[in-house]
Amino acid sequence: MHGEELLRSRGLRVTRPRLAVLDVLAGGGHLEVDEIARRVRTRLDSVSTQAVYDVLGALSRAGLARRLEPAGSPARYEARAGDNHHHVVCRGCGEVADIDCAVGEAPCLDPNVSHGFEIDEAEVTFWGLCPACQSRKTDDI
Repeated sequence: MHGEELLRSRGLRVTRPRLAVLDVLAGGGHLEVDEIARRVRTRLDSVSTQAVYDVLGALSRAGLARRLEPAGSPARYEARAGDNHHHVVCRGCGEVADIDCAVGEAPCLDPNVSHGFEIDEAEVTFWGLCPACQSRKTDDI
């Protein structure tokens, strides 16, 4: 589905900033807002960072983008949404990568006590060192 069709299928108005942000996210990765805004500005004459935040909020609420917030890092956004995948974050450089859910269906973890909540999702973040940081670590020894 193309950007315009995606937006319409979720009941969103088609706007140039929304199309540009969708296009940036479709390029892959786990991008911070400033990087998304920088890339959007190469496609549009001008767009404010606040407008990018607004678009990302609308896309996230519509299930077309996913916001992740690794501890100690700014929020990042990705196009891969709604498939119950998880993330691994490098403690050294902050690199983020996707990890498919081992169980395959949400919530994939069941708590001992739900406190009356109907649990529909578990957000799992794995932490470690990416290959580049592992290499730097062994070079320092």
